[in-house]
Formats: sequence, C-alpha cells, structure tokens
Amino acid sequence: MAAVSSNSSRVASVFGSARLREGDPEYASARRLGALLGGAGWSVCTGGYDGAMAAVSRGAREAGGHVVGVTMSAWDGRLVPNAWLAEVRPAEDLFARLRALLVTDAWLAVAGGIGTLAEVAVAWNLLQMEHIPPRPLVLIGTRWRALLAAVERELVVGPRDLALPRVADTPEDAMALIS
Repeated sequence: MAAVSSNSSRVASVFGSARLREGDPEYASARRLGALLGGAGWSVCTGGYDGAMAAVSRGAREAGGHVVGVTMSAWDGRLVPNAWLAEVRPAEDLFARLRALLVTDAWLAVAGGIGTLAEVAVAWNLLQMEHIPPRPLVLIGTRWRALLAAVERELVVGPRDLALPRVADTPEDAMALIS
C-alpha cells in the first residue's frame, strides 16, 4: 500500500479506540484533536471506523482538513467507515493497514485498547531501532502516563527508549509537541 499523502505537506496518524462514544469526554478530546490538526493544515489518517477514529475524523473535516481512513477489506460488511472520511484506503490485512498508518509525519494516540497499544508499540519500536527517520510519537491523556510507568517498571528499557514517546495532557499540548 502506498504512503498516505494529500494536498497537505504534513500527515498525522491518530490511533484510538473504536469503542468511544459521543458524550464521552475522551471522544470530545479526540474530536478536539482532529479540529486542531485540520485547522493547522495537517491531513489526518485514522483507522477509518467508529469511536475515537470517527471523533478525530469529524473534528478534522469540520475544520477543513483532509481525512483518510485506512480500513481493512476483511472487515467489509462487519464495520462501516465513518462518515467524515474524504478518502477510504482499504488494506488487505492488519499488517498492511498498520504499515499504511505508520508512513506519516507524526503519530498521536488517544484513549484506546489493545489495537491502539499495538499501533503505539510498533511505532515506538520503529523509532527505538532507528528504522525510520525520527518523528513525533505523542500519547494524549493520563492513561498513557500509567502505561509508561508500567513499561519502565516491568520491561527491560533504558532512558532513551522511554524518552521517545511524549505524553501530552490535552490536544493543545499535543499540537505543541508536533509543531
């Protein structure tokens, strides 16, 4: 799958849970992040489905941004791409989907589950192993601080590894870290 590109010179992938619902404070935060990205001229790339992915997509589209959803062919008929996508790019399988989400200029993660954790872990590992040029990996919200503390406590990692992902408390803080 080709790299995600658009008319914008910068593309940010946002990882997050499909389980967030409108009315949830974390949904509102994801929507705000999308609005800030779109308003700042970033194109946004998400997994393309519901929850945080829809919130980010909606915020970005409402702010005039271009939104790409990287969906998965295997989920056709089971999951429906969200309504705020300007472009849908179906991936053959989970690995192709992940590869497409990782060829962007910045990575941001909002509240998520195992899938979000997998996306963050692969991005983090690519940075750690220097397989790609450096780019921001920003984790938004206090949940990520607890996870990073557990990683530091329970895994074999060094200070350089722990410095790669940055934690932001708010979407506004996240934007400062990717600017």
